[in-house]
Amino acid sequence: MKERARILVVGGGYVGMYTALRLQRKLKSELRRGEVDITVVTPDPYMTYQPFLPEAAAGSISPRHVVVPLRRVLDQCHVVVGEVTSIDHRMRTAAVTTLATAEEGRAAELLGYDELVLAPGSIARTLPVPGLAEYGIGFKTVEEAIGLRNHVIEQMDIASSTRDPSIRDAALTFVFVGGGYAGVEALGELEDMARYTARYYHNVRPEDMKWILVEATDRILPEVGAELGRYTVTELRRRNIQVLLETRLESCADRVAVLSDGQRFPTRTVVWTAGVRPHPLLAATDLPLTARGRLRCTAQLTVDGTEHAWAAGDAAAVPDVTAAEPGAETAPNAQHAVRQAKVLGDNIAHALRGEPLETYAHAYVGSVASLGLHKGVAQVYGRRLKGYPAWFMHRVYHLSRVPTFNRKARVLAEWTLAGLFKREIVSLGSLEHPRAEFELAAGGKPPHSPSGDPKGSS
Repeated sequence: MKERARILVVGGGYVGMYTALRLQRKLKSELRRGEVDITVVTPDPYMTYQPFLPEAAAGSISPRHVVVPLRRVLDQCHVVVGEVTSIDHRMRTAAVTTLATAEEGRAAELLGYDELVLAPGSIARTLPVPGLAEYGIGFKTVEEAIGLRNHVIEQMDIASSTRDPSIRDAALTFVFVGGGYAGVEALGELEDMARYTARYYHNVRPEDMKWILVEATDRILPEVGAELGRYTVTELRRRNIQVLLETRLESCADRVAVLSDGQRFPTRTVVWTAGVRPHPLLAATDLPLTARGRLRCTAQLTVDGTEHAWAAGDAAAVPDVTAAEPGAETAPNAQHAVRQAKVLGDNIAHALRGEPLETYAHAYVGSVASLGLHKGVAQVYGRRLKGYPAWFMHRVYHLSRVPTFNRKARVLAEWTLAGLFKREIVSLGSLEHPRAEFELAAGGKPPHSPSGDPKGSS
């Protein structure tokens, strides 16, 4: 091993955190001797376990138990909260901006490295839909999940306290765009939560609410197979949820959702979960990309044709050596990301020690999805499960995958308590703008509050 190898990990998500964690374990003696330095640059000081976002939005799990603090887990690494804006791999440098550089008015700092791990993940894939930027709500971060929960309960408050039927109808209409995991699970959990919450309103019934799922293709949840996808559509429609297939959102300007089939829904809630795209950082590097903008990688998780550069997860196009058809790539999902991170950490250790690299090979074992409390679908090792067994499998699988024993114990405790006591139905809209009330008291104007309500989330 060369003297003091500098390893730079870009991103603190699945791949970034698990790779750094693996490197801590595999290079324990080298770290102790000061021969290796691991730096993790991430926009947030925590890793979000995204499969738990729907349950966090529904109040089944506390938001703080959905995230893993990186400084606690990666105690042998230097965690830098900031963003990498560009990478010059030929010079082995990355331009990094932090909160300090912004405060000091300085440009991005150049951070040198010897080995680069690119794992910035992905961002929401949006389309030029009129009104989407102004009124759309994402569902990719824990902040968005909690904000959406607050927003849904707030709309029920608005509907309960207004005498205007048009305002009431718009407040109780919820449109979700995208029939993948995020959209279907978020819709299922929030509809379940809102249905329960309605019992505490004297003039809002579950039948008064409209829940609409808009999907551009002819099926939802393609990961669980065609049969379970059709079953999911049937179950959602049985709950009076409108599932509109082969339909697109044309506009949501002026708080009116206009669909490609001509339907118009006045609504105050448009949740956008229509896929993801590669992180913009990838285009600001000198590394080879595929036609879809992902890093071209080998089965050993190296960047193709480039030394000392590694990638995995959503940002990487990794060959699927277990697939029958040639040229297939692994799906950009959590199942592959966690397993790729393990091989990636091992291969970096092998490369530093001059050992042969391992090949990533993992056959897809199946998928699980929750549709609300005690409801779900699952396909595991070719077996299809529905209803309560699938929901139970969903919880068992993700409990086994959430990082650290601390998080597992806390999540299990919350699930146990949730089974013994009633749901929490409180909206904490002031979390979005915590200084608004004080600014109003001090004579200022509350920021981002079109309604003039200093505690409102919308």
